[in-house]
Amino acid sequence: MHVTIVAVGKIKRGALAALCQDYARRLPWTVTIREVEERRPIEGAARLAREGALLLAALPGDVFPVALDEGGKRLDSAGFALELARWRDQSGGRLAFVIGGAGGLAPAVRARCRAALSLGAMTWPHLLARALLLEQLYRAHAILSGHPYHRA
Repeated sequence: MHVTIVAVGKIKRGALAALCQDYARRLPWTVTIREVEERRPIEGAARLAREGALLLAALPGDVFPVALDEGGKRLDSAGFALELARWRDQSGGRLAFVIGGAGGLAPAVRARCRAALSLGAMTWPHLLARALLLEQLYRAHAILSGHPYHRA
């Protein structure tokens, strides 16, 4: 399987970067992270639209795109593993997860995605959402392969 994470914001060196790298390394799949960033001081709808354009430009065309969105489907880890397997089967093993910035995802990005996933009722900083996603991808792999990580 090949997983691409397309995300607003660049994770600098430090504990969060190390955590993301650790979970990405644990996965037996190819993981590509594409970071986009709007550096101009624009706000509100203009910023959301610009970040959306950057995300869409970075999103590979041959993937099953999944939006991380507060209005998305809420799953427990076992349910996410089953959904991930279904998406994998539908896509030929090429998935992409899209993480917006502080303002969320532009409507054009949501429209391009074939599914939406929520990380829960709490609001997470977009950079931390990346670490949570990577951990849940690893946990889903453990569940699907019968590895004891999920129950350890």
